[in-house]
Amino acid sequence: VVSWTAMITGHVLDGNPKEALRFFWQMQQEGMKPNRVTYISILNACAGPDVLASGKLVNARIVTNGFEFDVVICNALISMYSKCGSIQDASRIFCKMHKRDVVSWNAIIAAYAQHGYGDTAFQLFQQMQQEGMKPNQISFINILDACVSLGVLTPGKLIHAHIVDSGIEPDVNLGNALTNMYGKCGSLENARLVFDKMPVRNVVSWNSMISTYAQHGYGKEALQLFQQMQGKGEIPNEITMIGVLCACSHAGL
Repeated sequence: VVSWTAMITGHVLDGNPKEALRFFWQMQQEGMKPNRVTYISILNACAGPDVLASGKLVNARIVTNGFEFDVVICNALISMYSKCGSIQDASRIFCKMHKRDVVSWNAIIAAYAQHGYGDTAFQLFQQMQQEGMKPNQISFINILDACVSLGVLTPGKLIHAHIVDSGIEPDVNLGNALTNMYGKCGSLENARLVFDKMPVRNVVSWNSMISTYAQHGYGKEALQLFQQMQGKGEIPNEITMIGVLCACSHAGL
């Protein structure tokens, strides 16, 4: 089973989901029973609307083989259904789980947040804590995405205060999520405050702040930040250049 799982994982990592699925079904035709790792790997091959049907077939096999309530596999199923755009199925898996960990909550909150159901994501975030589950950095990143989908600043500020109260030191990804949330909700001052306080920045950090300035008509500030980015040795990417072009348009260049 290790050899089969390795082949499946290899095809998934190479971006060949059809081959991964072919090996998955072939191994069973040859009498080899998938294990937990096999299922987690093959579910990664079913991450898209065009492979939802395959994902459902894998789900049925998971139930048949007795892994229906395995927490790690259920988490992978929630993520798979979310990537396939089937929120109803993701919710069904989550509700049937006998036990949940922080990854389970993060997966379902992300599913609703990424598909524009910010209100439901917030309800789940509150329920998570009511049931004694402590949010981690990923939890906060996901709920900040929900704030963006709502487009309302007040919930985002409350989440930011919650992060501070929790004692979590934001890593670069959480810092980026905060900058993005403030920018998308129209609070440029707060976005810049978070950006300036980040001990470490990556290209996403710079892109977020440059795009925020550009999209709100502050072309000069965006271009100044672009120059600062280059001065720090950060290499721009396509997203950076889109933000810069938008800034040039607003600056009349």
